[in-house]
Amino acid sequence: LGRAFTGWVQRSFQSTQAATASQNTCAADDKATSPVPKDCPVCSYNEWDPLEEVIVGRAENACVPPFSVEVKANTYEKYWGFYEKFGGQSFPKDHLKKATAEIEEMCNILKREGVIVKRPDPIDWSVKYKTPDFESTGMYAAMPRDILLVVGNEIIEAPMAWRARFFEYRAYRRIIKDYFNGGAKWTTAPKPTMSDELYDQHYPIRSVEDRHKLAAQGKFVTTEFEPCFDAADFIRAGRDIFVQRSQVTNYMGIEWMRRHLAPDYRVHIISFKDPNPMHIDATFNIIGPGLVLSNPDRPCHQIELFKKAGWTVIRPPVPLIPDDHPLWMSSKWLSMNVLMLDEKRVMVDANETSIQKMFENLGISTIKVNIRHANSLGGGFHCWTCDVRRRGTLQSYFD
Repeated sequence: LGRAFTGWVQRSFQSTQAATASQNTCAADDKATSPVPKDCPVCSYNEWDPLEEVIVGRAENACVPPFSVEVKANTYEKYWGFYEKFGGQSFPKDHLKKATAEIEEMCNILKREGVIVKRPDPIDWSVKYKTPDFESTGMYAAMPRDILLVVGNEIIEAPMAWRARFFEYRAYRRIIKDYFNGGAKWTTAPKPTMSDELYDQHYPIRSVEDRHKLAAQGKFVTTEFEPCFDAADFIRAGRDIFVQRSQVTNYMGIEWMRRHLAPDYRVHIISFKDPNPMHIDATFNIIGPGLVLSNPDRPCHQIELFKKAGWTVIRPPVPLIPDDHPLWMSSKWLSMNVLMLDEKRVMVDANETSIQKMFENLGISTIKVNIRHANSLGGGFHCWTCDVRRRGTLQSYFD
């Protein structure tokens, strides 16, 4: 009994010591933690305030994703042979070389316009990886808009839905850690397992008619098994953020974002007559306070919401890109996938003279850049960038 009592006393004393040490450590940590700096390096509330800092993607080492069901559902039939032949291999080397040069020139132009440019790390995307649920090779770090969403002083890493993009976040971690150390908030959305249950393995695509019918019925290749979304399915207008349910963004992912951003931000689901919804910014691109580009081929079902709020809805002209130019992952409507440097300056494709004229008629000066080969990898200026800091404040444009 004596030994038992002595042991109890010793254990109690040790526990008290441990608790005291823990409290002291916490107190020390509290003192060491610096407050969020006044000049946070991350701050962006919309798509048009004056741009001060941006992340621009890389074309280097880009690989064709393996031709899995989710890739098939997001690509056009005329390119399926290309994916079946080259999945897991590099995109054509000569094409990548030209795309890389175009993006380098784009970065130079942004710098000349007074914008700080950051780039993700180069990574070998051909390396095969395996999880308990699937195996794949990687793709690229070309489109930071797909994986990163900046809301105020917070960077949100999107979980995304393609297996080939599972480890894409690795290319951006160095940059994001720097922003975090500078005072930014950093959130990673729940990482999906990407098991077979996330995809409709028998998603029936045979023609454009099939795509229209399935989209009208609200049927997509991604299921509601777990949250997934690409950041490029969201577009920001201050306190109001608009999103579409698409082949890569499901309702669970949208609901996660809605709860995460509430109550400061309101997330609204909008939809379009689109046979293949994936990323909102070549369908519905907000370019200013009360000003939106709406794709005439993919009309918005909720457009009255914007008109009633006094917004001007602009139908951009038909793209001029030739039919024989390869667009392995996107449509010609990348012409409207522009990057606003502020309300009166826009970065636009040097080849798209029709949309240049449209902007000039709106009193917006155009900064013309040729990224035609970079377009082939799946994006325009908005896709190739993630605006980290814009000079502006949080406003409401729908109250």
